[in-house]
Amino acid sequence: MTSKRTLTSLFCASAFMLGLSACSDNKAPADANSNTNAAASSSGTLEKIKKSGTIVLGYRDSSIPFSYIADTPNQPVGYAHDLQLKVVEALKQKLEMPDLKIRYNLVTSQNRIPLVSNGTVDLECGSTTNNQERQQQVAFSVGFFQVGSRLLTAKDSGIQDFADLKGKKLVTTAGTTSERYIRQHEKELGIGEIISAKDHAESFLMLQSGRAAAFMMDDILLAGEKSKATDPDKWVIVGTAPIQEIYGCMLRKGDTEFKQVVDDAIKATYSSGEINQMYNKWFQQPIPPKNINLNFEMSDQLKDLIANPHDRDQ
Repeated sequence: MTSKRTLTSLFCASAFMLGLSACSDNKAPADANSNTNAAASSSGTLEKIKKSGTIVLGYRDSSIPFSYIADTPNQPVGYAHDLQLKVVEALKQKLEMPDLKIRYNLVTSQNRIPLVSNGTVDLECGSTTNNQERQQQVAFSVGFFQVGSRLLTAKDSGIQDFADLKGKKLVTTAGTTSERYIRQHEKELGIGEIISAKDHAESFLMLQSGRAAAFMMDDILLAGEKSKATDPDKWVIVGTAPIQEIYGCMLRKGDTEFKQVVDDAIKATYSSGEINQMYNKWFQQPIPPKNINLNFEMSDQLKDLIANPHDRDQ
C-alpha cells in the first residue's frame, strides 16, 4: 500500500508540474478553459495591450449598421465600430500610446464569446445581447442599443405576427438569442421548421430565395438586411417583439480596470452629446454600401439608456 501511494503521489506531483488535473478526486470544472482564462485575466488587458502595442478588436461582417464590411475588405464600419474607436482613443491617452495599433479579428455569432473569453479578442462591439447566461463567461460594457426581436417577411406573405408562422419555415441566425427563444417556443407556435443560418446575410438570402417564409432577428438588424435587398420595398418588418434586449461591448470577465476605460469612453460619448451625431449618421442618413437610409428613429428606451447608462441586461 505504501509503495502504491508513493507512486501515486509521484505521478500527481509530475502531473501538477505539467498543469494536469487527473489526480484530483473532485470533478473537473465545467469550463475547460477556466484556468487559462483566469491566468489571462490576472495579467489584465491593459498590460497585454501595453506590451504588444496593439489592441485586437472583434468585428462582424454583416451586422448592419453596427459592425459590417461595406466597401473595403477587412475594414469594418458601423455605429458600434465607431464606439470601439472611441475606446481606442481613450486607451491611447490612458496608456500614453498615441501610436497604438489596431488589429481586427472577424467574429461570428457562434465564436464571439469564446474568442473574447480566451483573450484572442480584447473588445467586441457589434450586435451582442447582454444577458445573464453570457455574463457567466464574459463581461459587458454599459449598453449602447436596445432592440426587440421581430420578423422580416415579404409584404404579400400573409404573416403579420408570430402566430402566423404555423406550418411555415422560419430562418434565424445560429448562436443568437433569437434562435434560442424561437426553439424554446416552436412547438407552441406550430412552426413547420426552423432553419439556423451562419450569419444574418445568409438568413436573409434564405428568405429571399423562398427557402423560408420569415426571418426572425433583432428589429434593427432586420432593417439593415432589408436595406441591402434589390427591392427593399418588397419586404416588411412585422410582429410584436416577444423579447427586448440591450446590446453591449464584450470584454474579458473580471478585468475591472479595462472595463472602467471602456465604460468611461462610452459614457463620455453620451454626455458630450456626440452620440446623437453618431446615431444620425448610421440610422437616419444613407449608409454604405448601397446608400440606403434605415430611417430608424431613436426609441424612448434608448434615450433613457443614454441618459442613464448601465451594464444590466434589462
